[in-house]
Amino acid sequence: MFSKIVIANRGEIALRILRACQTMGIKTVAVHSTVDRNQKHVGMADESVCIGPPPAVESYLDIPKIIAAAEVTDAEAIHPGYGFLAENAEFAECIAESGFKFIGPRAETIRLMGDKVAAIEAMKKAGVPCVPGSDGPLGEDVNTNLQMAKKIGYPVIIKAAAGGGGRGMRVVYTEAALNNAILTTKTEAKAAFGDGTVYMEKFLENPRHVEIQVLSDNHGHAIHLGERDCSMQRRHQKVVEEAPAPGITEEQRAKIGAVCVEACKRIQYEGAGTFEFLYDDGEFYFIEMNTRIQVEHPVTELITGVDLIKQQILIASGEPLSIRQEDIEFKGHAIECRINAEDPKTFMPSPGVIDIFHAPGGPGVRVDSHMYDGYRVPPNYDSMIGKIMTYGEDRITAIRRMRLALAETVVSGINTNIPLQQRIMQDQGFVKGGQNIHYLEKQLNKDK
Repeated sequence: MFSKIVIANRGEIALRILRACQTMGIKTVAVHSTVDRNQKHVGMADESVCIGPPPAVESYLDIPKIIAAAEVTDAEAIHPGYGFLAENAEFAECIAESGFKFIGPRAETIRLMGDKVAAIEAMKKAGVPCVPGSDGPLGEDVNTNLQMAKKIGYPVIIKAAAGGGGRGMRVVYTEAALNNAILTTKTEAKAAFGDGTVYMEKFLENPRHVEIQVLSDNHGHAIHLGERDCSMQRRHQKVVEEAPAPGITEEQRAKIGAVCVEACKRIQYEGAGTFEFLYDDGEFYFIEMNTRIQVEHPVTELITGVDLIKQQILIASGEPLSIRQEDIEFKGHAIECRINAEDPKTFMPSPGVIDIFHAPGGPGVRVDSHMYDGYRVPPNYDSMIGKIMTYGEDRITAIRRMRLALAETVVSGINTNIPLQQRIMQDQGFVKGGQNIHYLEKQLNKDK
């Protein structure tokens, strides 16, 4: 087991990793930018290293500085959290070459799954169901692309192979608009990601976003921990997540879970990962694999009792999985609301000083947040300042507890999206369950 780990992140996920390390008896090193010197996890860590000014490119995205921090503190491993360098193959490669352990999959796996075209090809070979599409990058021949779209059936979606986070995609409804959409997406992809490769898929108009959590060690063992529903989205960004997904049967869960487990073994996956699917008319269609811990991992922890960060660390240290598939028992229901420092109507970021923060409590309530009275939310990073999770023996209990938890939460001095989350928890469509990925956007558009 590692004796000391560098936490290469900030905010609530850095605090979450630190807590896991402390319960395992592992010392921690917090790296931070100058603006984050007063972060909660920085004060709690055994050691801290300032790695640069506020811009992420000069601190949290600076690979040599993070590795240097591991060197000067005699750490053995680096946990990337999510975001920043978590899915950067070069980062994982540099860590390994420098003699440290990257807490995550191998660089070649990250590279494979980061290329959407290659990932889909690999998943098809592994027997994972995929959305009908071009089965590879689109070429320059206009007629070939037109014939392909006709065969797939409109509407189709053009996606950047290196895209993510809702960027680098364009929906096409007519043959006349196809060629221009391909050219425009290629240009945008080249500018945004440095790679103009695009591919085509059938555009599913009313799907849900359902994902499968997996754990896989380097001894050939893998398990799944069920599914999460992340369909409450705004501009392709998740707002509310829950587990299990409403309407998914035990048989469906077991079937798609087994497929994902076999895929992990086939690509020799190591660590925690998430297979993301579009779920439509009873069928799962693979869209991508996230090779890191997810923001929404706590809802899976709440219904399974498995500490996913601890398992990541154990796997990275070389330990075989001690949990078997038959050990996993799904109990109750959990919901997560992301709390962002933003205007709940305009969604404009709202950095500033938090005068008062009061966290909710009571049975079945969990709060993961780095907020405290007097904390200054910087304008330099993602606006998420915390997550509120509730657990209940059934879904309606979890929803009712979330309503109460949101009402109890006090964050003054800045704007937050708590009013939006309260609205979602009261929305009858959400309460019914099983809404598609466009549902929240349509409800918000009614206000305009």
